[in-house]
Amino acid sequence: MPSRRLFALALVLLAASSAFSTDKLIALTFDDGPRPYVLFGSKGEHPGPGLVSVLDNNGVKATFFVVGWRLTPKIWGDRRYEENVGMTCLDAAHQLVQDGFELEDHTYSHIELRTAERKRGEQWVVEDVNHGAEAIKAVTGSEPRYLRPPDWIITDDARRDLEHQGYQLLTISSENPIALRDVNSLDYLCTRNSSQCPKPSLEGSVLRQIEQREKLGVYTHVLAFHELSSTTAMMPQLISDLKARGYRFVTLSEYMKLVGTKQQFHNVAYKRP
Repeated sequence: MPSRRLFALALVLLAASSAFSTDKLIALTFDDGPRPYVLFGSKGEHPGPGLVSVLDNNGVKATFFVVGWRLTPKIWGDRRYEENVGMTCLDAAHQLVQDGFELEDHTYSHIELRTAERKRGEQWVVEDVNHGAEAIKAVTGSEPRYLRPPDWIITDDARRDLEHQGYQLLTISSENPIALRDVNSLDYLCTRNSSQCPKPSLEGSVLRQIEQREKLGVYTHVLAFHELSSTTAMMPQLISDLKARGYRFVTLSEYMKLVGTKQQFHNVAYKRP
């Protein structure tokens, strides 16, 4: 084998060994925010702790897939469903970054993109994603690298165009390796009609999905939640249970660095000459 190929393989093996040394990883992610009343605590009839406090108390840094329209001045949320706690969404986003959390792209409009493309064209979809990215960059100072389309729905053409721009798309598609496939928590079913919430519990449903992946030899998981008070309430127990199982929590960028390297190693090791 030529020395150049040996050197390249050695680099891959070295990087992969780092990934294997931290096998059990969780990237905790939350969509649809920033929602200040969820992040920093409700002051209404049923006050509760904020999601940020829960994460901080458990030593966990998460990644938030935020919606661009919320990152405009004077916006504090959706007046129909959300509580005004005296903090704008933009202020909440700045606080998240200051506290060491990551912000990634969940589009600007939060419109389901396949339907939007059918009505408005593919260029509108690309511009909506980029508009969201611009709003995030204004907060963080850097371009977001990851995109989770609303409901994970996007056409193949739009996906290719966005990947060509440098985005890595988060998906639940079986076309992707399991380790790079989102675990859909289904927490959005637990909001207004609790009868639709997974049984016996939301936490139990998430743990069951993780156990199913473990049976396939997968011990790295991207968990997809939403900024919801009901999700915040179950988060301490879920974090405790996952830590007890030996999992370490990392940001999405760290997860992709470790797990992406591991996937690259497998591709090199098993590629036929």
